Amino acid sequence: MTHSKRIIVSGGGTGGHIFPAISIANAIKEADPEAEILFVGAEGKMEMEKVPNAGYKIIGLPVRGFRRKLVFSNFVVIYRLFISMIKARKIIKDFKPDIAVGVGGFASGPILKAAISKNIPTLIQEQNSYAGVTNKLLAKSANKICVAYDNMDRFFPKDKIIKTGNPVRQNILQQHGKKEDAVLYFDLEANKKTILVVGGSLGALTINESIANSLDKIIDNKFQLIWQTGKSYYQTAKAITDKLDNKSIKAVEFISRMELAYSIADIVISRAGASTVSELSLIKKPAILVPSPNVAEDHQTKNAMALIEKDAAMMITDAESREKLVDEAIKLANDDFRLDVYKTNIAKMGVKNSANIIKDEIFKIIEASELYS
Repeated sequence: MTHSKRIIVSGGGTGGHIFPAISIANAIKEADPEAEILFVGAEGKMEMEKVPNAGYKIIGLPVRGFRRKLVFSNFVVIYRLFISMIKARKIIKDFKPDIAVGVGGFASGPILKAAISKNIPTLIQEQNSYAGVTNKLLAKSANKICVAYDNMDRFFPKDKIIKTGNPVRQNILQQHGKKEDAVLYFDLEANKKTILVVGGSLGALTINESIANSLDKIIDNKFQLIWQTGKSYYQTAKAITDKLDNKSIKAVEFISRMELAYSIADIVISRAGASTVSELSLIKKPAILVPSPNVAEDHQTKNAMALIEKDAAMMITDAESREKLVDEAIKLANDDFRLDVYKTNIAKMGVKNSANIIKDEIFKIIEASELYS
């Protein structure tokens, strides 16, 4: 090989796309410190902050998603897509990647399309159990499609699929001996059962309101609560919990030490994003999933159903959550048999070392491409 590996990683929009992408990049750099990695994201989205914080260069595209209803703003979206395609072609021309990797999100479409037009190999990482529109369109031209769920040949050519699981934040997996640290960090008691509530990095209004309306039930049943509210609901939650003045209820805007929160949690209440489901599988945590109804093709419900079908978690719809969520959480937390069933079954769905498996596939594609170039 006459030059260092040059790899573009494109996509983002949410932590569920960004953190797996960074994990893949970290695996590449660990195996080959000389590899050059360029991220391409969407301007104004969280990847433009998170990726540089992880030590990687990123270029933004003005691309945005289409609205579900035909509205005037979609003309602006089409214009942005046109400009993004031009910029993507220039990025490919200037960087000259050996491969382009798409992890989902608005930016992955233009970059992979531009790479394919220049006969540059591509790899898609589909995180959800229901494939996104962009990935389905790109699949025929992709060299390899890395998936986290079974039966993905419903969407992709079977001979291109490899089940790799979703890369997760590595510190999440370091659970041994962390419970004692968590007790001190959150100022909780070691012998009480703990409910962890996470509505995503930005929070989830329905879940937050469900918890806020039933804090008395959690206290009466002598449970502890770690409640990640997100930025928009934090002041409301803080006002409520300050009045309660109960040491067992911890409301925080964002949990930076998620590995500690997971370690002390007996059950987790969460949305059903692909990364979260993968984390729960790898750390074997019983969960109640409340899929967001505001995502493309209702893919969070499909992620949750993949677990429900294997008796690996509980699902409550967003519409039902205000009425049922806390009651079901209390019932589950008190049911040791059901907790053990969920732990056993969700553990079977986790794929370890996903980032390294994907890294190996990337390297194989580059090496094969060099042989024929």
